[in-house]
Amino acid sequence: MPDKPTTVEVNILDKSYLVACPDEARSELQQAARHLDSQMREIRASGKVFGTERIAVMAALNITHELLQNDVSEGASKVLDRMNSRLDEALGESGN
Repeated sequence: MPDKPTTVEVNILDKSYLVACPDEARSELQQAARHLDSQMREIRASGKVFGTERIAVMAALNITHELLQNDVSEGASKVLDRMNSRLDEALGESGN
């Protein structure tokens, strides 16, 4: 039987939120909240975006962009690894 979710309090941009999550995901949730808080504070400090909702949307876009960039980088890395393996095999077969 799965454990009941734990309620975790997180603070984002000087506002407290209660979030339910599995006990084993508590530290990841807190880490995510700290990252979001940091991004939102950075955007607010820039003075270019006003309003909590707009700041949250900009932070979400920035974080999503970072995630997509990491996915692209990981994908490219996998392709390069496969190509290197093929080159190693081809060079090994030719006796070089």
